[in-house]
Amino acid sequence: MSSFLSLGVPAPLVSVLEATGRTEPFPIQRDTLPDSLAGRDVLGRGRTGSGKTLAFSLPLVARLSGAKAAARRPGRPRGLVLCPTRELATQIAATITPLAEAAGLRVTTIFGGVSQRPQEQAMRAGVDIVVACPGRLEDLMKQGVVTLDTVEITVLDEADHMADLGFLPGVTRILKATPAGGQRLLFSATLDRGVDGLVRSFLRDEVRHSVDESSVPAAAMTHRVLLVADDHKASLVETLASGVGRRILFTRTKHQAKKLARQLTARGIPAVDLHGNLGQGARERNLAAFGADPAAGGVRVLVATDVAARGVHVDEVELVVHVDPPLEHKAYLHRSGRTARAGAEGTVVTVVLASQKRDVADMLRKAAITAPFENVDADTPAVRDLVGEMAARVAPSAAPAAAAQKPKTQPQKAKPQGGSQPAAGQGGSRGRRSSGGTSGAGRAYAATPRSGEGRPARGGQGQAQGQRSTQGQRAQGH
Repeated sequence: MSSFLSLGVPAPLVSVLEATGRTEPFPIQRDTLPDSLAGRDVLGRGRTGSGKTLAFSLPLVARLSGAKAAARRPGRPRGLVLCPTRELATQIAATITPLAEAAGLRVTTIFGGVSQRPQEQAMRAGVDIVVACPGRLEDLMKQGVVTLDTVEITVLDEADHMADLGFLPGVTRILKATPAGGQRLLFSATLDRGVDGLVRSFLRDEVRHSVDESSVPAAAMTHRVLLVADDHKASLVETLASGVGRRILFTRTKHQAKKLARQLTARGIPAVDLHGNLGQGARERNLAAFGADPAAGGVRVLVATDVAARGVHVDEVELVVHVDPPLEHKAYLHRSGRTARAGAEGTVVTVVLASQKRDVADMLRKAAITAPFENVDADTPAVRDLVGEMAARVAPSAAPAAAAQKPKTQPQKAKPQGGSQPAAGQGGSRGRRSSGGTSGAGRAYAATPRSGEGRPARGGQGQAQGQRSTQGQRAQGH
């Protein structure tokens, strides 16, 4: 069995991994690290949850550490990671930061939906590694805040998503701004036509690694397809949300996510929502609530749109429910990858109406998923067995609701001045929704954190989830 040390990972970084219990590399790490640590360009494919983030974080930090670590210059990072969403950027930075700190490196994130002032300040103070979404990074490049002519290693994460959904022109411009001789690593769950174009243009003599499902750590991802009558769907979804473990429910639109989180909370199942209309502060609060212990005020249920499928990394998610089946198979795979991560077990349930059966069957075929259609309702024994132990219902509280409503009478109070969690979101209205973060459990029960509620949303970037316009997809990645 290979170890990180035997693969060439520097001892100080191995110590950081061991301190967090990561002692054995996963297949995508074992396959790619020898090449990436040797400075080769790498094109790697592995499903969501297979360990891609660590697979590129280790060579990124290793290359930039050592004597050069103190040679940082204002506005000129030496390492760059591009990804499509704010959530994913935050999660990647959280993985890189402990490794970077052990090597004396500085890391910062750059993305839209928040004030750019802290990002400007970080760049002017000097950072080694930038984790960025393309839109805001290009803005700062045009303003002269960021220059990429000293980048030694560039990583493109979720390459298929970046290429498919409107990011390709921006990604191309950014990659052209980095030195042609730099090392480049592309990682993705799928490798589609758009990725091929990036590979031809920017990778040199690349090594390709593709980790198939059989070599992913022995995670048991069980797929279930539940066929339900229209008038029984709501009760079935409520039952699926009722278990004691963490679960993520995916809807097709932002409105549906917000509405379902409210309905579940009102029924005694505390839930928070995550979608493109939420400001950054509200997203962080809702994710923190979902990741927290329910005994300490956390929630077990997150209702999300596809924007979250690329950036939610929470341990011990036991169930993913496709309340609305996704439109195409790649979205199904990325949504499903929120469970059965890094060797853990998990179940993926798709709720299907009779009118959707043919489309879902076609989608599952393209995703290479084999699962029978089961005719069920909320009381079917198979459903009860799937859900397992039911969590105690939580009575709604009027006090948090009152607190949540307060900002509506003061929608223009306190514009952001560059704080660490400014009031910038992607909602299509100004002041009308506060930050969008009060739907779900934060609105209806006392256990959810409420600090910072009431900040007005800014901007009109959000597009309804499920729309296929390039503009809407780009807005969410900024």
